Amino acid sequence: MTPHLPAAPAGSSDPANLFISDTVRWLERAVIGLNLCPFAKGVHVKSQIHYAVTVATESEEVLALLRRELADLVAAPPTERDTTLLILPQCLLDFLDFNDFLQEADGVLESMDLVGTVQIASFHPQFQFAGTDADDVTNCTNRSPYPTLHLLREESIDRAVEAFPEAEAIFERNMEVLEDLGMDGWVALQVGASSPAAPAPLAMKGVEP
Repeated sequence: MTPHLPAAPAGSSDPANLFISDTVRWLERAVIGLNLCPFAKGVHVKSQIHYAVTVATESEEVLALLRRELADLVAAPPTERDTTLLILPQCLLDFLDFNDFLQEADGVLESMDLVGTVQIASFHPQFQFAGTDADDVTNCTNRSPYPTLHLLREESIDRAVEAFPEAEAIFERNMEVLEDLGMDGWVALQVGASSPAAPAPLAMKGVEP
């Protein structure tokens, strides 16, 4: 099943669709295609992934949207919205800034008393594990088209781990998959993306400010 994309106004191109399409392509080709996360396919085919986009350029605006998305996630039935991808094409483009921001994002979880209920995973076009070179292909396990916060229900994670006892070996397996693929193979997966980098700031109907 194809995820529902926000409807574009007649005669215009909604930038939310562009950013979501790139993210869905990455999800299908890399995360699911390479089986980097064996739990992703189920929620994808059931259309249980909610995609939220903001063209905000300030982290304070992102934190405000994060609060709304967290509240909406826990209020929704898991069968309708199991997880959320919050896409930030215009903010925190520098990975070090993004990495620092994650502490603030975790602070939001604490302030909303959601620690143990929801966790936040992170993806970034420049993601880099400590102790690796920037061009180390293993970094690509956490590289996405745009800075992205993944909001996951802890209960869903627990159920997935119970159903997949080899979960603890996922990280090591992913390293091997990426090393076998190589950087050229990873780049080839991205061919066809609407934008290799974040486009210029936009402010159009259908996208969160």
